[in-house]
Amino acid sequence: MPTPQDGPWLDDAAGRLIRPYTVSGGRTRPTAALDLLSLVMATGTAPPTPLGPEHTLALGLCDGPTSVAEIAAHLRLPAVVTKVLLSDLVDCGAVTARAPRFQEPPTDRSLLEAVLDGLRRRL
Repeated sequence: MPTPQDGPWLDDAAGRLIRPYTVSGGRTRPTAALDLLSLVMATGTAPPTPLGPEHTLALGLCDGPTSVAEIAAHLRLPAVVTKVLLSDLVDCGAVTARAPRFQEPPTDRSLLEAVLDGLRRRL
């Protein structure tokens, strides 16, 4: 599977050669409702029109249910840019997205208190 380092838009010394807003075509709002925990998965349907290299990389990361946050980290792109790319793929039917299913409430009060206690001890 290609990685973002394989593309011409990254340079080892200079970093990202193409600004993130260029990757998303200047768009800052996705058309699909996605958050960082949304799970995205490829449908097996090829996009009807050729998309950019970032779209192809994002689609390659969606073999199994993968969170938007994880895809953004692999692409080394801001979350909002990743959401725009993924919403393009949702719109053309190449991927599906759904909110994660929680067996328990997503915030465990005891866990949050333990984190807060740990932070207070470090200060």
